[in-house]
Amino acid sequence: MGDPKAFLNNPRRHRARRAVPERVQDWAEVYRERALLPIIGGQAARCMDCGIPFCHSACPLGNLIPEWNTLVAADEWHAASARLHATNNFPEFTGRLCPAPCESACVLAIDSEAVTIKNVELEIADRAWESGYEQPQPPERLSGCTVAVVGSGPAGLAAAQQLTRAGHTTTVYERSDRIGGLLRYGIPDFRLEKHRLDRRIEQMRTEGTRFRTGVAVGRELRADDLRARYDALVLAVGATASRELAVPGRELAGIHQAMEYLPQANRAVAGDGGPAVSAEGRRVVIVGGGDTAADCVGTALRQHASEIRQLDINPRPPELRAEGQPWPVHPKVYRVTTSHEEAQELAAEPGDPREFAATTVRFEGAGGRVRAVCLAEAEPGDRRPRPGTERVIAADLVLLALGFSGPEHGSGLVDQLGLGLDPAGNLARDGAFATGTDGVFVAGDAGRGQSLIVWAIAEGRSVAAAVDRYLTGSTALPAPVAPTDRPLTVQ
Repeated sequence: MGDPKAFLNNPRRHRARRAVPERVQDWAEVYRERALLPIIGGQAARCMDCGIPFCHSACPLGNLIPEWNTLVAADEWHAASARLHATNNFPEFTGRLCPAPCESACVLAIDSEAVTIKNVELEIADRAWESGYEQPQPPERLSGCTVAVVGSGPAGLAAAQQLTRAGHTTTVYERSDRIGGLLRYGIPDFRLEKHRLDRRIEQMRTEGTRFRTGVAVGRELRADDLRARYDALVLAVGATASRELAVPGRELAGIHQAMEYLPQANRAVAGDGGPAVSAEGRRVVIVGGGDTAADCVGTALRQHASEIRQLDINPRPPELRAEGQPWPVHPKVYRVTTSHEEAQELAAEPGDPREFAATTVRFEGAGGRVRAVCLAEAEPGDRRPRPGTERVIAADLVLLALGFSGPEHGSGLVDQLGLGLDPAGNLARDGAFATGTDGVFVAGDAGRGQSLIVWAIAEGRSVAAAVDRYLTGSTALPAPVAPTDRPLTVQ
């Protein structure tokens, strides 16, 4: 810690964003280019290098946060990059997409404003690429073992990179036409420009990882046949089964799952033609309160929707940490995403586009298409419609962003590999990420359920260690989490 009083003398400062009218006219990331550089050293210096850094525990990757904060404050960027990449394969992704539970657990956050850990991480990651620090790391020798990884989201990519660098010949199978999973087609470019993903994939390809796209394992290629061709098989297929909303009128045209809508928009940005489902000129209602719903807001704005409203069944969170969610847990507080900021500024009437404690009662239509959403106030606790509070709002396009219930069970993987399911419907695995089928392992949301990108990468790193041990009898690969580990919560 260079300046022991920096946390007192330096106020918390955030990365500058582009003006809303400018950024909604394109799909580029919302932040100003190089906006972190003038402030980041002073922000890193605010880190107190605590004797017990709770930020470590809040991050499943075990990121060495005080170490790289100190190095950044001292302008030692190469060393900071080495410490950051020692625990995180893809900090350029997490620095953009993670909600930063590490900041909630910062000791400063007990009674002050936390260190801007996420911004420091992002600047280190971006500078590592710009300065040439992040070079391919091909193995010195090959082990002679082969591994197949099914799924190319953050868990699958992390597992594949770790296994390749350990010397195992690793092939990633992806059912879509491009590598990246939800990073590719579920996250809009204004949060993650895809050239950053392409750059990382090219690095992995240079290291020796092989990629096979357009292959739906379990359908076009039997999973048991794939297992027979490789020494080990890692299933990192995610939790992509979208939750449904079983209310009257759901069959009307114009009602779509968010993961039908967002991938089409991403494909259009990538140059694959216009989306079949567009918000242009439409009154859009988004049902759901999470990050995916916010992504739908930002996407609909860029498609020039005439009106956007979001329905969140949960009550409006408090501005500050509630007593029932004490430090260092990641609290449920009122947050305004960049998409909500845009919607507020561009709306005809000022105010948040979100309606809290709003439950959907039914959809109404005309000519087979949705024309309105009937909603009501949600009762606290059971979320049932409160009698006498029903009202109708106009809608030409409804997007369901209700989260995910787990992996898709109709893919053929379970039957062909003889896999079990846990009580939540996820793919069952033991404490070493192994299924009941020899040589088959499960990582990421497929086994954990819907979670954060940092948990996916941590599981990818951990399953790689488990596979390495299975193949060779021992491992030197890090394993930051176990399948039973969970985020910090209040008991």
